[in-house]
Amino acid sequence: MSVSHVTTHILDTAAGTPAAGVAVELYARDGDTWSTIATGKTDADGRVKDLGPERLASGDYRLHFATGPYFAGIKTDTFFPEVVLTFTVAQSEAHYHVPLLLSPFAYSTYRGN
Repeated sequence: MSVSHVTTHILDTAAGTPAAGVAVELYARDGDTWSTIATGKTDADGRVKDLGPERLASGDYRLHFATGPYFAGIKTDTFFPEVVLTFTVAQSEAHYHVPLLLSPFAYSTYRGN
């Protein structure tokens, strides 16, 4: 299996564990609209390694994380039923890893390796 140009993982920082089973969608900007490129779910390690193609064109992209159902599944109230991260890809870059550090009432992200 090849690794996609964009990968992600989610760590539930409140529980101290990976967030498994979270639906993730990758979108590309096309003018004023967003088009779905790929969908996936985090695995037992909280990772999605095959989200979209091996190469993306330069441009703006968006990751949508369906965090509400994840928190509902672990019977935890949350302020964020979804998290949307928008970022820019340069085709010349080999890989983009976009992690999500998540708790019921906060989140953060960064560009990983």
